Formats: sequence, C-alpha cells, structure tokens
Amino acid sequence: MSIAFCLCLTEAILIFSPEGSLFCSFSHKIKVQLHWTAQMLALMAAAVGLAFIISSKNRSELPHFVSWHSCLGLLTLLAMCGQIICGLCLRFPRQLKIFSMAQLRLYHMMYGLVVYLLATFTVALGIYSDWFQAQIKGVAWYFCLGLPFCPALVIMNHTIRTHVPKKQYCI
Repeated sequence: MSIAFCLCLTEAILIFSPEGSLFCSFSHKIKVQLHWTAQMLALMAAAVGLAFIISSKNRSELPHFVSWHSCLGLLTLLAMCGQIICGLCLRFPRQLKIFSMAQLRLYHMMYGLVVYLLATFTVALGIYSDWFQAQIKGVAWYFCLGLPFCPALVIMNHTIRTHVPKKQYCI
C-alpha cells in the first residue's frame, strides 16, 4: 500500500509539470480531474494501509502509535485530509465564497509540498524501523533509505521553480 500511496501522491503533483508528466499534452481541466483522482487513490491507499496496520496490531496485541514512523504517518494522513479540504475550496470556489483564488492556489501548492515532505519522512522512518532493517541489510538498505528523497527533490524543485512568485531585485 505504501508504494501505491507514494506513486499516486507523486504523480498527482507531477501531473501539472510541463516536462515531467505523462499527461503534459492534456488540458488543464483534465489535469485537475486526474490530480483529484490520483489524490483520492493515494488517500484510499493510506486509509487501507492504516486499517491493515491497526488490524495487525490488534491481532498481535501490540500498542498503537508508539513509534516515530506511526506518529508521523498519522500526522501525514491528517495533513493530507486538510490538503484535500483546501483543494475542495479551489475546486468549488463559488459555493464557498472564496475571493482570493490566486493566494489560495499558492497556499494549496505550498501546503501540498509540506504534505509530500511529511510523507517522504514517514517512508524514510519506516525504512529505518527494526522490521525493515531485519528484512533488508547492507548496501541495499542505504539505497532504500535514500530512494524516497529522489522524487522529493524533484517535487520540491518543480513546485518552487514553477509556483513560487519570483521577486525582482534592484541592484
């Protein structure tokens, strides 16, 4: 489930990238719909993963939310729900009487970057867990630990380069 979550979340953001998306030739309206669909798939993958973990913890009678990975994962899931609410405000501005769409769009993008980075660190903490370290050893473990940060750097570069307003400085 975590792989589906990561792939859907990454592609949902990169849908709007002019050079890095499979959907670069689609209209903006279709890209918004694809973005929305990918985000819902990522949320469903996270919810199913959470349900499986809670079920597993209940069966083995282990305590819930005691690791950094689990606490940050829950925070990421809650932040993602907040991000979806912000996206709904962008999707239906007339019904919600939102006036500053440009500013809300910028907040949505920056908050999305924060959610993506939270997800990246959640995955990294999962790789750092005792269970994962028992499964994967040696150089492969270091490769797995660094792997989630590669798309995070691409997402950060894309978001900042394309959406942060550029200030002009006089020298």
